[in-house]
Amino acid sequence: MQHFLPNGKKLVIRAPEVSDAQACLDCFLQLTQETDFLLYTHEEAKRFDLAAEEAFIRSYKEHPDNLFLIAEVDGAVVGTLSLNQARFQKQKHMALLGIAVLHKYWNMGIGRRLLTAAIRWVEEHRHITTIHFEVLATNERAIQLYRNFNFIEHGRIPQGLQQTNGNWVDLVVMSKRIKH
Repeated sequence: MQHFLPNGKKLVIRAPEVSDAQACLDCFLQLTQETDFLLYTHEEAKRFDLAAEEAFIRSYKEHPDNLFLIAEVDGAVVGTLSLNQARFQKQKHMALLGIAVLHKYWNMGIGRRLLTAAIRWVEEHRHITTIHFEVLATNERAIQLYRNFNFIEHGRIPQGLQQTNGNWVDLVVMSKRIKH
């Protein structure tokens, strides 16, 4: 899918190829340096290498019930989205969402376009009906994006995450049933 950003640049959203592994890894490492909204710390992220990233991309290509998308601007990976179907039979209708966009590209509609692509994919999926996730309570922009897509807050996990600086952050549990 191709879109245009407010700055006039072309945004491409697509599934990555194994050959995109280095660009995906570079994006991931940069994300962990510039935001505390992810579960991984930068030190944890540095444990991944090119072979691990290639295996990660292959795992999505080999499992059609999971989705991994990249957002590209000027040939650079600037964001990612993952949807992972639950492993247990009783929860096969649910997929866990993860979205990340480089700080330089915030407020350009990339997260919205990635989320739209994920919802469209779920609409066509044979088993998945519901997207769910936890988001840091301090990530107000993301929470607003999810609310704009009619995701519902189901509760909070008090002190669900401890930042590297020692601060505790609540996790907000959200979901949306895409189809019945």
